[in-house]
Amino acid sequence: MTRKQPKPLTQILIKPAGPDCNMACAYCFYSHKKALFPGRETHRMSDEILRETIGRFMKSSSEEVSIVWQGGEPTLMGLEFFRKAVSWQQEYGGTHVVGNALQTNGLLLDESWARFLRTYRFLVGLSLDGPRHVHDRYRVAGGGGGTWVVTVDRARMLLDQGVTTNALVVVNDYSVRYPEEIYEFHKELGLTFMQFVPCLEVPQPGQARPRFTVSSKQYGIFLCRLFDRWRKDVRAARAQTSVRFFDSLFHCYLGLPPPECTLRRECGDYLVVEHNGDVYSCDFFVEPRWKLGNVLQGDLRDMLNSERQTRFGERKARLAARCLDCRWLELCRGGCTAYREPRDRGAHRLCDGLKIFYEHADAHFRKIAADWKKRQVPQTAPVGPGIKIGRNEPCPCGSGKKYKKCCGA
Repeated sequence: MTRKQPKPLTQILIKPAGPDCNMACAYCFYSHKKALFPGRETHRMSDEILRETIGRFMKSSSEEVSIVWQGGEPTLMGLEFFRKAVSWQQEYGGTHVVGNALQTNGLLLDESWARFLRTYRFLVGLSLDGPRHVHDRYRVAGGGGGTWVVTVDRARMLLDQGVTTNALVVVNDYSVRYPEEIYEFHKELGLTFMQFVPCLEVPQPGQARPRFTVSSKQYGIFLCRLFDRWRKDVRAARAQTSVRFFDSLFHCYLGLPPPECTLRRECGDYLVVEHNGDVYSCDFFVEPRWKLGNVLQGDLRDMLNSERQTRFGERKARLAARCLDCRWLELCRGGCTAYREPRDRGAHRLCDGLKIFYEHADAHFRKIAADWKKRQVPQTAPVGPGIKIGRNEPCPCGSGKKYKKCCGA
């Protein structure tokens, strides 16, 4: 048997404030991770662990890398923490090209933050579920009360300051009713890149499904309506807006590796670093079973290529029986294992809804892909297995940006 080549380490996700947050969203899946760190009410990454994480990541990584700062709420660390992070990236980075992304609820951001984020070209993912009645349904402050007014104000400030800002939208049992309204709201606000994340909470034995969890059929219909609205903005394979899931599917139709790991045959291509330096396989699997080590005690590249991480990634290809003869397998790949029931080999909990969407959108994606292929120069973008898009070529997702500045970033 041919031994696989070691995977390059290109991305880490850092949770510098662990599960701590200044909001109390009803559907938050990460807040219960506090149980992993008993005896502490607050969780903050020390300067030692920050420096070691960045230094070891740079030493172990490829030339182009990205760091995603997430939580909880990472801005609880304060702006000075991120100034140190950037300075150590510069100190240890050498010739590395480093991209930083910050996922935030925005409540603590001000103009000083905005200037910093613009200067160092951070990509900001702002958690904003849509218009006020949608956002404030579940996204409330720690002391109670809605957060929409402040969040929208922060969105406008970031955009006015020239900070690249995307919208992160949770699709729950309420927001699932309003796909067109949510899409139009973000587009008019100026957040023209949108990522929609389904809210799926596994009920405890003997308990009913949590009220905020979206059903499979609801989600499928939501995607159909969202796709129809998005498709109206597509002109000559160049969209005025970008929806991450649709972009990733478009890659699949072109024979390209999709940006979303949920659509790949295997996963496990990045690492998660918690505030105390513990390293895990995935954001959705920060749990003892998938702990890989600690940044103070091991090499990150070795952890990425460890037997445990390899086993984690290969689990995705172990599919439920119903997946094996499904016509959509090449697109879906069984979905994220966090959304399977049971996780190891069960069917995706949104399977029926995704089938509704794939059936609805397939012909349109095929036409968009065929039109895009006709316009490409064969020498720079051959179509077929192993397709490679030149870094300066138009991105196949239709955003109008160069591939290196878009999905190839």
